[in-house]
Amino acid sequence: MSDVSARLLPLDPDLLERVRSRVAASGRPPTAAHVASALREEGGALRGDADLRDLLQSLQSEIVGAGPLEPLLRDPRVTDVLVNGPAEVWVDDGQGLRRVDVRFPDETAVRRLAQRLAAPTGRRLDDAQPWVDARLPGGVRLHAVLPPVAPGGTCLSLRLARTRAFTLAELVLAGSVPPDGEQLLRQVVSSEVAFLVSGGTGTGKTTLLSALLGLVDPRQRILLVEDAGELAPTHPHVVRLEARPANVEGAGAVTLRDLVRQALRMRPDRLVVGEVRGAEVVDLLAALNTGHEGGCGTVHANSARDVPARLEALAAVAGLDRAALHSQLASGLRVAVHLVRDPGSGLRRVAEVCVLERSPEGLVHAVPAWLWDGVAPSGAPGPAAVALGRVISR
Repeated sequence: MSDVSARLLPLDPDLLERVRSRVAASGRPPTAAHVASALREEGGALRGDADLRDLLQSLQSEIVGAGPLEPLLRDPRVTDVLVNGPAEVWVDDGQGLRRVDVRFPDETAVRRLAQRLAAPTGRRLDDAQPWVDARLPGGVRLHAVLPPVAPGGTCLSLRLARTRAFTLAELVLAGSVPPDGEQLLRQVVSSEVAFLVSGGTGTGKTTLLSALLGLVDPRQRILLVEDAGELAPTHPHVVRLEARPANVEGAGAVTLRDLVRQALRMRPDRLVVGEVRGAEVVDLLAALNTGHEGGCGTVHANSARDVPARLEALAAVAGLDRAALHSQLASGLRVAVHLVRDPGSGLRRVAEVCVLERSPEGLVHAVPAWLWDGVAPSGAPGPAAVALGRVISR
């Protein structure tokens, strides 16, 4: 635990809540002077000039920030902060999950933080609605679950959207892509075939897709459609559209499906759906079948071979039957790039590139064209290597 957090823990939670309420009610910015004044007015005492700066910074983080989690969220290496009750905090800083020495004074403090973080998003979090999924100002993705649904204590999951885009060359240096894989992925992008980046949670799908979008011809217009803004391509012409959840009255929602339809009217050269996870797959495939080449996105899947089945399940939610989905898929989407995360090292890397081919039965299958085990200096060709060459050389 940091020294600043240690100093804060003895503060009376009731006093902290009164200071927080006083600062919020004033409508003034929570400057150090304002927080110090509110603390004095509520009967609190500072500990001397030596501790003044650190204590006020810590108190400010409790009032308007993330409390003891604030230093973790400021670490540029951290992508996830997970709280499993007051005495258990974990982070992922690119080397896999590890437990950190950060504590909350009690369960009430964790619950209060979760509710305070959720409040600016307009989402409800209480006994009647014991979970929330929202995007915070600044791009942090919040998920929280309260007891008794979480019997071990309030659980917080914070996913940080890092705005720095890595280049494909940097991913090669990091060991996420071998040199021959870099050349292959460059050809996929330049050929303007439609593709998906697949993988499990935390495998680096968004990072890779951002890097690939940075390779798009600068004369082309990229339309990004996302649930939460995470893609950060280095490209001169990017237009962003972001979904919006319903408010506390259940009105005002803007879905990814709504945004895909709007994006098609905005003259996109490349239509990108940050994460395909619902009925928007139908509109995306319709776009890819009506002259919008080079579209792409990400999708959660255990392997590249599971991508057609995953899309089939998503399309079923929108009422598109299996035969129609595979027909749209066969003509609209050509390549799947699959990522994995090595369990030992935590390295996120490209594992395979597959061609989506239609069988005589009419079903689309992902056939490996290039595979890499993360150990060999280069990848190995798969059964569909020749087919991939034809696809990306047109």
